[in-house]
Amino acid sequence: MRILLGLCCVAAVFAADWSPALSMKLKTISGVIPSPDGKSVIWLETQAVIETEKSEMLTHVHFARIDGSGRRQLTQGEKSANAAEWAPDGNSIFFASDRSGKRNFYRLPIAGGEAEKLTDWKGNLGSYKVSPDGKHLAFTAAEEDKDLEKRRKEKLDFRVVGAKPPRQGLWLLELKAGATPKAVLTGDFHVSAFDWSPDGKHLAVDRRSSSEPNESSSADVIEVEVATGAVKTVAATGKYESEPVYSPDGRYIAMQRRQNRSSHDAERVTLYARATGELRDLAATPNDNPSVAGWAPDSKSLLVFESKGTRSAIYRLPVDGPLQNLYSSKAGVMAGVRLNDAGTHVGFPAQSLDQPVEAFVMALGGSPVQVSAANTGLALPPVAKSEVITWKGKDGLPIEGILTYPANHKPGTKAPLILNIHGGPSGVFSESFIGSGGLYPIATFAAKGFAVLRPNPRGSTAYGAAFRNRVDQDWGGLDYQDIQLGVDQVIAMGVADANRMCVMGWSYGGYMTAWTVTQTSRFQCAAIGAGITNHVSMYGTQDIPAVYEDYFGGPPWEKLEVYQKSSPMNFIQNVKTPTLILHGENDPRVPPTQGYEFRRALERRNVPVKMIVYPRTLHGPNEPKFTQNIMEQHLSWAENYLK
Repeated sequence: MRILLGLCCVAAVFAADWSPALSMKLKTISGVIPSPDGKSVIWLETQAVIETEKSEMLTHVHFARIDGSGRRQLTQGEKSANAAEWAPDGNSIFFASDRSGKRNFYRLPIAGGEAEKLTDWKGNLGSYKVSPDGKHLAFTAAEEDKDLEKRRKEKLDFRVVGAKPPRQGLWLLELKAGATPKAVLTGDFHVSAFDWSPDGKHLAVDRRSSSEPNESSSADVIEVEVATGAVKTVAATGKYESEPVYSPDGRYIAMQRRQNRSSHDAERVTLYARATGELRDLAATPNDNPSVAGWAPDSKSLLVFESKGTRSAIYRLPVDGPLQNLYSSKAGVMAGVRLNDAGTHVGFPAQSLDQPVEAFVMALGGSPVQVSAANTGLALPPVAKSEVITWKGKDGLPIEGILTYPANHKPGTKAPLILNIHGGPSGVFSESFIGSGGLYPIATFAAKGFAVLRPNPRGSTAYGAAFRNRVDQDWGGLDYQDIQLGVDQVIAMGVADANRMCVMGWSYGGYMTAWTVTQTSRFQCAAIGAGITNHVSMYGTQDIPAVYEDYFGGPPWEKLEVYQKSSPMNFIQNVKTPTLILHGENDPRVPPTQGYEFRRALERRNVPVKMIVYPRTLHGPNEPKFTQNIMEQHLSWAENYLK
């Protein structure tokens, strides 16, 4: 990767051309964690398994020395192993797997041998953490509903709408033969993230009122004494405190704190002094959305990371003092940055527009070193040129987007344009590899002669909280103008043919696609993926109506004008654009009825429309055959109307 030590990730022998099938062969990387002593690293590699009767993602744990040598796969088999963590002594790893039929936790020696099954949980397991001395495993879990199977057999397995689903408690397992888990914290709440104190005597816990997604704006932090179960409130200010992390010296608990209850408002890292009970926010970060990678060994600062426009950055956040830039990608993007226990190395997946993802390790103050070879063996064709372009919104606000040129583009030659809109609204298009598998085959579009514009309009993350908040009570307003002005820019550059354009997007991008075809006929085709088409019916049927209230200022009976002024269905009579609609059959976030409403109206008005519904699918596909088909549907729809 140009930005990361001149890495070369692709084979010298190129494949014939890009296609959705080829993109699905690329592996993904996550969970890159340097060992406690900084001498080795583990990470997760995930690949698509597409066979006659298989369509699933398979994940396994991999290992290498810190310089990338000694690379090997630690876990094996047809069942995934994930959520890998180091033991404190660095001699073994822990991981989770459903290889026994249910998700359970395992321990595996680094030197080799069989994995030891640690739990035999019949309910649903969540996350886990090993105690600092390596003798206990704390984990979140919901207990088994022992009567469920009986109710099913008796045809009495009805569900009460609005009833609280099973909530996770906090459990403790001593890591010795014959030990059984003991409850540490259970009750009328849901345990999410937690952390061990350095002396192993306490657990800081992120506690929420429910496991329902709509209750995610309610969270506080408590501290539990392991020996007695005594509970002490750490932070319960109503500002949404979560994800506690102890400092190495035990003096502090750091946590994320959202400044208001709004789901897209500014967040800070907040510090709790255990001796005095003082709670204070640390310095702000540029995107107002930091994630903690870990504490420095001297407990005087934390490492945090976040998106920075189309790229990303790692910062040092002192307990006292201003934010300090530690590492910013010159191109490309990092994710999931983790600091090892010794505070000497960070690990992360990284990729760029023209290089696939790999695992990297970086000594603090040094440069990233590639340790994985997940995609090195693939014969990949070169990808088309992509670059970040800028323009101004209607009110002068600077807007960025990523423009991918057609393969072998010649200046002055106009190409059909794909306008691809991200979800959110607080999503973002970053400088990730355009050949990766996903909903939109960007590399294939370019190989077929299309230009692709992916804008980051107001409302996107990576540009600060004020930028994210600019769509409040104005969906389809200036954000829509930002996007259309980006299209105008690409036309003015002489890259896009204004008479051959297709608009497409997923989730909020699907909403904006539906909104676009009700506002303009400049696009020759459209593809709505899991898109919102009627805000009023959407509020009453989705699983997170609280987010609607954040953006729209209240429920529809209080803000009906705000809901109606930006609902595509209220302007359906304007639509002339042939439209493809793709939706998951079991989507709770944007129910498929949103797609059905739009399809029925277009069909009634004799506008060309095609709707495909994917069974077993929630808000996005998790079966690789469906992912590949969605890419192929987008490609064929655009080719049919633009070429």
